[in-house]
Amino acid sequence: MLTKELLKQVRQIEIKTRGVVNEVFSGEYQSVFKGRGMEFSEVREYQIGDDIRSIDWNVTARFGHPYIKIFEEERELTVILLVDMSGSMVFGSVDKTKQRIAAELTAILAFSAMKNNDKVGLILFTESIEKFVPPRKGRSHVLRIIREVLSFAPQGNKTNLKGALEYFNHTIKKKSIAFLISDYFDSGYEKILRIAGKKHDLIGIVLRDPRETELLEAGLIKLRDAETGEVRYVDTSSKIVQENFSRHLSEFEEKRRSVFISSRLDTIRISTGESYIKPLAEFFHLREKRW
Repeated sequence: MLTKELLKQVRQIEIKTRGVVNEVFSGEYQSVFKGRGMEFSEVREYQIGDDIRSIDWNVTARFGHPYIKIFEEERELTVILLVDMSGSMVFGSVDKTKQRIAAELTAILAFSAMKNNDKVGLILFTESIEKFVPPRKGRSHVLRIIREVLSFAPQGNKTNLKGALEYFNHTIKKKSIAFLISDYFDSGYEKILRIAGKKHDLIGIVLRDPRETELLEAGLIKLRDAETGEVRYVDTSSKIVQENFSRHLSEFEEKRRSVFISSRLDTIRISTGESYIKPLAEFFHLREKRW
């Protein structure tokens, strides 16, 4: 049963994100993500100036004069949204949690696909695959995807990017556009990331909260790992603690960045403390320049 509050949230996200799609990303999605190629449409009689390489010799032999094949661009695409639902995604120190931002990003990408008559599918994951919504078209399907991301109660807390990418690569046979939305607090996914990136057009969306990139000096505080449940006390006023935090964060971010660079995959970095419109727009503009 859908609660009134959930329906209200879905409606708010629909109004907000459809406006963003229409006003900011109108036309850019289609120009950036091309169709899979050309598909056969029909045959017609040869006319002077036609490319002789397009002659259909079987039809020509049957009717005694030349016919050529007509091809059209195969525009329809499949977009797969892989969304991390692990415990760390419910964290948020500003106005919204990473999970809420993920829901809004999901909506923007899904409505962009819908506007261009593309199919959209969803994979929700933690340390296991929690939910798979097969790709379909239409507004009602997009609204279902938003509801799932907003309200889904996962069974697990940890993150398994390797398992999510393996499932995606195995389940989605045809080349698709895929957005992997996560905070990437995991390791061991480097190899399958490269494999999936070669088969599909894979884009990583990295979510961060300001409190995850800066350790405020607040004295002795109690911290709990949202994924493992481990609790420890940390003296945030300690210079050594501050230096270790900065060093580990830099090493972690550099490793993730180098993995995406070596895999030749695009990355979109989004902070819960800032608008996601600018990094999304920059991504579309950069991709558009390549074509």
